[in-house]
Formats: sequence, C-alpha cells, structure tokens
Amino acid sequence: MKLPPKTNEIKPSSDSDTMSILQALLSEKDSLIGEQNDIIEKKSDVIDSLKHRVKMLEEYLRLANSKRFGSSSEKTDSPQGDLFNEVEVIAAPPDDEPEQPPKDDQKAKTGRKPFSKNLPRHQVFAYLTDAEKEGAINTFFVKVREELDIVPAKVQVLEYMQEKAVFKDAQGNSTMKAAEVVKHPVPKAMGSINLMTFIIIAKYADGMPLYRLEGIIKRYGGDITRTTLANYVIALAKQLQPLINLLREAQNSGPLIMADETRIQVLKEPGYSPTGDKFMWVTLGGPPDRQSVLPCVS
Repeated sequence: MKLPPKTNEIKPSSDSDTMSILQALLSEKDSLIGEQNDIIEKKSDVIDSLKHRVKMLEEYLRLANSKRFGSSSEKTDSPQGDLFNEVEVIAAPPDDEPEQPPKDDQKAKTGRKPFSKNLPRHQVFAYLTDAEKEGAINTFFVKVREELDIVPAKVQVLEYMQEKAVFKDAQGNSTMKAAEVVKHPVPKAMGSINLMTFIIIAKYADGMPLYRLEGIIKRYGGDITRTTLANYVIALAKQLQPLINLLREAQNSGPLIMADETRIQVLKEPGYSPTGDKFMWVTLGGPPDRQSVLPCVS
C-alpha cells in the first residue's frame, strides 16, 4: 500500500481564520511598502538639497573670484546680501535640473542622518477606535516616523520653604532648630542659579546680548532688567575666579599655548581711560586631552 507524501503545511481550522491571517499579512505588507516609499522620498529630498547646496557654493566661488581678480570698481551682486536672507536661501527649492546618473565609484548616501540614541524619546500613539478593530485577532503598533522635538523654556518662581522644629526641655524652655538652606552664589539675588547659568551660556556661548535675553525672559512672563542681569554676570565672575585659576594652571602645564589678540574697549576700568588701548588675549592650551580656552584682558 502506497502512503501519501508527507507535508509540513498546516491547514487553517476555518475560512474565517484564513481571512484573518491574510488580512494581517496584507496589513504588514502595506506597512513595509509605506516605509520603503518614505525612505525613497527622504533620499530624493537629500539629493535635491545637496544639488541646491552645490549650486549656491559654486555661485559664491564665482563671486569671490570676480571680486578678487576683477576690477575694483565692478558692481556685481554680492553674496553678502544672502546673509540677511539666510532662511529664504536655505529653504528655497532647487531649480529643476536633469538628474545625472551616479558614477560607479560613488556610493549613494542612505537618507538623513539618524537621531542620536542618547536622546530621550516620547512615543505618540495613534489608536484605532473600538469599531475599527472589532473582530481583529490581534493589534500591534508600527513606528511610522521620528521627529526632533524641543521643550520651550518656561519661567517659574522657586519658593524655598525652610522647615523648623520647636523643642521644649524639662524646665519648659522652648528651642528651635531650622533646616539648612542651600546657599546662593550671589546673596540676596532674585534670580535662581538656573537662571544665571542660562544667562552665562546664552551670552558667552551663543552670543546673545543682555537686552535680547531681557526680552526673552519677559516674553515667558518674567521681569528682570538687563542692569540686573549685568550685575549677575559681574558677581558670578568673582565667584568663578577659582575655577579660572585652575584652568589657567592646566593650560600652563601643557606643551604649547596659542593666543589671539583683539583690541577692545573697556568701560569703567579703574585707572584707565575708556578710549585707551585695551586688548583681549584669548588663549588655547593645556594637555592634549584636556585643552581649554580662556580670555585675559590687559
């Protein structure tokens, strides 16, 4: 008697199970196709952006050469004007140009640069209604895109509450003990340490003048004048002097110190005229793995 050949095929128990499995597979297929289309669209955006960038750089180079080798009286369009239209220039769509086939020795870039995995992530879910998922054998979520988000600054008032305890001895005398409060680097200042840190970073790392910082704080609901902010900067300079001394010692321990001289005007300098010559020396040095940059006015 000849036995039928073996098979690994698992037959579904019913037609409804078969339809459910097919629907799930089709849904997964549509999701994969959507992700692939999104990748293709992102690659096209990158290519168009690079084309526009190359065209702008070529134009800047042409104008620079014209200014360098051409007549000094020549009146041409200057790239300096585009500096005032930075957003419009960068966001302008590239002109329609025939796409050139890539060379064999050039590797195509694979889309946009991914976000750092060290960034905190918050998931935003899009849910089906109960009616839409009625009868489904399973539901799952698929990541469709990532967006870089930022939490805007906010102004708040910190209220420091000091706990105090009252004790009474055997003779009936009362004593009091108070919790230790964190000391502020600028006594009696109405700005918090976080606010002063924000001011220092924004002014010296981001190049924001105090009058703009005053407006930013006011826009968020705070009210501190630029005079007060300037006093914070002066007071913190004295508090940070020990740290600056340590950085200077670290620079002196390195093999080489590089310096740059800039002429500046210093107001209210004891013993000096505001119109006199003053110089800022910015130094870079220290051990190769722990270099620092420090200013010095003389």
